[in-house]
Amino acid sequence: MPDFIVRHFSLPKAVSIFVISHKAMKQFTIPFTYRSPLLGLIKQKRKLEDKLKKDFSPYLLDFGGLKIYLARHFGFCYGVENAIEIAFRTVEENKGKRIFLLSEMIHNPQVNEDLLKMGVRFLQDTTGRQIIPFEELTEQDIVLIPAFGTTLEIEKTLSELGIITEKYNTTCPFVEKVWNRSNQIGKKDYTVIIHGKPYHEETRATFSHASLQAPTLVLKNMEETECLIDFISGKRDVSEFHDTFKGRFSEGFDPEIDLQRIGVVNQTTMLAADTQAIADRLKQAMKERYSLEENMTETRFADTRDTLCYATNDNQSAVFGMLEKTADLAIIVGGYNSSNTSHLVHLCEQKLPTYFISGPEKLLSPQQILHYNFEKREEIITHDFLHAKEDLTIMISSGASCPDSIVEKVIEKLLEFRNTSIRLEEMILTVDQS
Repeated sequence: MPDFIVRHFSLPKAVSIFVISHKAMKQFTIPFTYRSPLLGLIKQKRKLEDKLKKDFSPYLLDFGGLKIYLARHFGFCYGVENAIEIAFRTVEENKGKRIFLLSEMIHNPQVNEDLLKMGVRFLQDTTGRQIIPFEELTEQDIVLIPAFGTTLEIEKTLSELGIITEKYNTTCPFVEKVWNRSNQIGKKDYTVIIHGKPYHEETRATFSHASLQAPTLVLKNMEETECLIDFISGKRDVSEFHDTFKGRFSEGFDPEIDLQRIGVVNQTTMLAADTQAIADRLKQAMKERYSLEENMTETRFADTRDTLCYATNDNQSAVFGMLEKTADLAIIVGGYNSSNTSHLVHLCEQKLPTYFISGPEKLLSPQQILHYNFEKREEIITHDFLHAKEDLTIMISSGASCPDSIVEKVIEKLLEFRNTSIRLEEMILTVDQS
């Protein structure tokens, strides 16, 4: 079988794509409205040109007075398309039944809003706060598990209510891979250190699964890692540990015992470089604490390798590749509570003005953009974001849960603002014929 088979066709309501692995072909059917004719052709073209995914340079769209660098990898990933397919199929096949989402299917406002319009209701918000009590559910109800997975405690609660979730579980296989890796090192008497955002749904789920097998602790960043190292090295008294990491460790965690052998896994959407840096720093700390030679490291530090999902890794690498070019500004599109999208924003912010928007409606005018500010945790308006210069260059990428159609609409809006000589339809024809 060739490395890639590309079939491009559309249906009235849905479009199918094919994901090729070395052994099998997976077909997803998702709403056609999430697709983009232009971006679909570009992705198809790049896959054929770069079958091994080694080229992370951006794709250049030249509209005359506006040039757009489009990241090599962006948008829906395997896990997201899998979750969307299951969710929409479930609604279609169970008309008349009550259907609930445990929490947001994915961190994208448009997709979640579409599901709500179809009658799906949320049981919890993204922090785990209950919106609809579990006690109101019946055996006839359907509960969809989101792509982030869920805790063992919630699985047990639903099971005791007689609700079968296996058929409606959209947990991403790359999240399950982290759970499996945690289980493997836990069985070898390592403590599991999770690099993740403590209150993120995926981290809560991973913590639940990992702590069943082993002592488990969540670290958010390098600052907390250095704090943990102070306890490992003995610089801080272990009596301070439980207050310092309150709410971050599993029941019965004993720092005097449980910090003697450790391994690092991560929330799959964290910044790859940060996870690697934390793992390297902890590995070095264990070598110093126990005076280990390099070939003895695994006696104290588990070789977990990278547990970051392929899409997160590819999207981040593509942004690094895009940032090697020169541009006036960057626009990142996605849900404001999307972890993987937020990291793309942070990467771009280090080099040029960057605007994080959830959709084209945030482009208010050629002079104003409404975008998310991490520091203030709210949307703010920036004036004169499009430079008044004859030739403008913009970098664009999106998170793994953002539909390509949203990105295309952002490009359309920018073209309207700039009144370029080349229209979107012409660009589609150009890409299709190249």
